[in-house]
Amino acid sequence: MSDFQRPETSPDPEIPEVNQTWVSLDDEQRIKVLSPTMLVLRRFVRNQLAIVGSIFITLMFLFSFVGGWIMPYGESQVFTKVVDMSKLYAGVTINQEYRYVVKDGASFNSVSRAGFIKAINNGQAIFEGGEEFFYQEALTDESYLIMKLNEVAQAIGSKIKLNVKVMNEAVLPEGFEEAFTQAVTDKKESFDVTGQQYLLLQAGKIYRVFTDEDLAIASFNIMDFVNPDAEVSLELIKQAEVAKAQGQPAAFDIDGVNYEVELDAEGEQAEIFQLNGSERSQYAVLSRYVVNPLFSDVHISLAFKEAVKEAIDQNQKTFLFKETNPGTGVALGVEEEEFSIERQNQQWIIKNVQQTQVVLDYEYPSKEHLMGTDANGMDILTRLMYGGRISLMIGFIVVLIETFIGVILGGIAGYFGKWIDNLLMRLVDVFNSIPSIPIIIIIGAVMDGMRVDPQVRMIYLMLILGFLGWPSIARLVRGQILSLREQEFMVATEATGLSVSRRIFRHLVPNVIPQLIVISTMSLGGVILTESTLSFLGLGVKFPFASWGNIINAVSNVHVMSNYWFVWIPAGFLILITVLGFNFIGDGLRDAFDPKMKR
Repeated sequence: MSDFQRPETSPDPEIPEVNQTWVSLDDEQRIKVLSPTMLVLRRFVRNQLAIVGSIFITLMFLFSFVGGWIMPYGESQVFTKVVDMSKLYAGVTINQEYRYVVKDGASFNSVSRAGFIKAINNGQAIFEGGEEFFYQEALTDESYLIMKLNEVAQAIGSKIKLNVKVMNEAVLPEGFEEAFTQAVTDKKESFDVTGQQYLLLQAGKIYRVFTDEDLAIASFNIMDFVNPDAEVSLELIKQAEVAKAQGQPAAFDIDGVNYEVELDAEGEQAEIFQLNGSERSQYAVLSRYVVNPLFSDVHISLAFKEAVKEAIDQNQKTFLFKETNPGTGVALGVEEEEFSIERQNQQWIIKNVQQTQVVLDYEYPSKEHLMGTDANGMDILTRLMYGGRISLMIGFIVVLIETFIGVILGGIAGYFGKWIDNLLMRLVDVFNSIPSIPIIIIIGAVMDGMRVDPQVRMIYLMLILGFLGWPSIARLVRGQILSLREQEFMVATEATGLSVSRRIFRHLVPNVIPQLIVISTMSLGGVILTESTLSFLGLGVKFPFASWGNIINAVSNVHVMSNYWFVWIPAGFLILITVLGFNFIGDGLRDAFDPKMKR
């Protein structure tokens, strides 16, 4: 062999010399023999769809994990802006019904008020309300003084001789019976004894005597006090009502306190001032305007009511108002506010123009928010990045759980066979028969009722999906091991005395790994679709965490779907790209591990 010489010329004259190449095993240029792993890799690289799928998945990982780290916004950061907004503030009406001011500590209920209205309509002075009697006296054309009648005596008999009975332990003055009898004889409705006025009411043969006390004032006018806690004085309201009805200013004294009443030019409003020596301060205003706040947290001051009335009288559409101190009239430290007036039939709506912080919901794409904002004012691009993390993480963890359970049970069933195989395969049949979607819906509803923390809920979701998805992997492993366990290398492992666990998990399972990689890769897309569907239905990942599924969940009606496409189309596109990528990779791995499948 050492004397062998390579021929200088081709033994075949028909073959060109340039094509003659001789190779020996000891040459530097040797034939390269590829390992099985390199063969699989080369086949995978030559598959164009597999490369496209790998690019898709790489981009999704970069987008979700690196992009979320680079993005300056937080996953649940809400964006707001300050705008001028008209808010409902107060309502104004012109009173068209009687309003009642009742003396402190007294009562004038709805039954009594109904009796008063009936007495006004029938022209009666005395009326009954329940078991009580009242007396009404007109102060003006639009106000009445209501007095409560307290029964002090009753009498039964003829006009000449009355049998008087004292009622309610009343103390009667001397000469009462004589004055009572004379009033009955003269058919009077009242009589006087030592300066005390008594009312006489006949009911059949019974004569009843009453004293009266001021109880309430019924009027179309409203008395607004500067100090809401001011004590109500019926005498003050009575004097103000009379002055307003007469259209003349008035001055009067009540319990040692001097008051003055001034009228506006139209005579529709009366201002009451309280005099304290040389000082005069506004005390109340009487008019038919009713100004009520539309919300409980709004306080309407008398100064504001006067500003509203003035603006309405002058037919103004807007007015400016600055709150002042009721006692001194000095402006408070708040800025002057603008109010608008809108008339609706016999009512006016007062709106306050305020700078209000509002959420940037459904903002269209801009420089600040490249994909706009969602219904909660959160940046959609940021939510997509963090949502990709959740969706990919759930997909991989669920597949790992499925693979772990499936490999163990499938390996045991395939190796031992017989009754163990039969038992485990029936268990697989049971799990395949479980209606997974209804079970997940029920569990989701239970977690909603228990208000499970969103982070803990994600863990439960991954465990449930993994626990329900292992049967297909167990069947695959079992079928592969059934075909491998009778081969020569397994006989050798048994002859060398290896334990059963080493035979299964060190020699059989590794031979199933190519098929596991293929089915696991293709299952990732299915898991991501399942998670997205559950999150879309509100059963998966919960707010504030984002997933591609619950981002699409924001599309709850046709209006959002048709007008805010940027909310749901990007998330749907990412789901599509990710699932396609995993499916392309799975197909590429299947063809690379078993080229015959491609043929």
